[in-house]
Amino acid sequence: MKPIEANPEASQLVYTSLSDKYTSFRKRTEEICAPLSIEDHVVQPIIDVSPPKWHLAHSTWFFETFILKEFFPDYQSYNPDFDFLFNSYYESLGAKMMRTDRGNITRPSVLEVMAYRSYVDQHVVELLELHDDQAIHNLVEMGLQHEMQHQELLYSDIKYILGHNPTFPVYDQACRVDKQMVSAEPDWKAVNEGIYQIGFQGDGFSFDNEHGRHKVYLNAYALANRLVTYGEFLDFLDSGAYERFEYWHAEAWNWIKEQGIKAPLYMHRINGAWHRYTLSGLKKVDPNDALIHMSFYEASAYASWAGYRLPTEAEWEVAAGQFEWGKAWEWTNSAYLAYPGFKAPEGALGEYNGKFMINQMVLRGASAATSPNHSRATYRNFFHPHLQWQFTGIRLAKDL
Repeated sequence: MKPIEANPEASQLVYTSLSDKYTSFRKRTEEICAPLSIEDHVVQPIIDVSPPKWHLAHSTWFFETFILKEFFPDYQSYNPDFDFLFNSYYESLGAKMMRTDRGNITRPSVLEVMAYRSYVDQHVVELLELHDDQAIHNLVEMGLQHEMQHQELLYSDIKYILGHNPTFPVYDQACRVDKQMVSAEPDWKAVNEGIYQIGFQGDGFSFDNEHGRHKVYLNAYALANRLVTYGEFLDFLDSGAYERFEYWHAEAWNWIKEQGIKAPLYMHRINGAWHRYTLSGLKKVDPNDALIHMSFYEASAYASWAGYRLPTEAEWEVAAGQFEWGKAWEWTNSAYLAYPGFKAPEGALGEYNGKFMINQMVLRGASAATSPNHSRATYRNFFHPHLQWQFTGIRLAKDL
């Protein structure tokens, strides 16, 4: 079974029922993992990359913990040890595995984790058939949004695992989530000076960090109509910019030197030509492909070298209707902070977003690895500025 190609710009999918939607979303996660060997499922090469088996189990633990234990009468946990093994960061729910140790979980086996998924899925579907309860429906929807986040993480983590195998194995020859061509000619989309509103409004799902729609004042500016390409970035790379401190923040320059960074993640110079590892194998760099796996440090340095800057998240959201987006998450020059009036919800789910609002930068848009039905112009993704392993790219901005 081949993995489903993600398409964040696809029209909204329609389901006959919430249980049908639940089953479809859960199946997709397993299809993403279908091309993997058993050994691929258990590797954790760095702290930021979780083993695919852990993703399969953790997303299941989410439904068991927040829904079945609360609403299913006389529910029996599949395995009480899983509360410790597959909790991610919910301090209010008790002891948990250290993130660095997820690769040590050789037991339960992949087969048992799949049995765990089946057990939980059976009970969730039964619960949905028994109860037409809006509170349950809301939590299931939250769980599915959480599952979609882990589907994208699976793509990025699988790529890191396979991409650091010295033989550069192929995940799936047909996979194109990390090979998106940029066809538009470079241009600029201008926005007039003025007061604008940003933040989520309307129907449909949104995360708490999108709430608090509010006014922002923006000076006149313009955003590039498309993402930076590998061909454009090669000029930066071949100019020796990774050896020139003047383009880098001080912290970024320290990172470059301490980590020995000479090029973007997955790029390799072989026989005088630049190649990059993709999920379909090692390929010669196509200059027309959208540049991905940029850290914020690299994105900001490139913008400085090119004579431009990164947009703020407010600038990005206001202008988003004027350009195509969805090939790669786009770094902004905005710190991840609460919107006016933000208040984390009560209970464990209050830990979902709010407590991470420090030392991280906001990304906007979506990537080709983002699941269908999981992108919107108000979505606020966030990562630490040194991280490269996600499908992150660059859109330039300038003042007018």
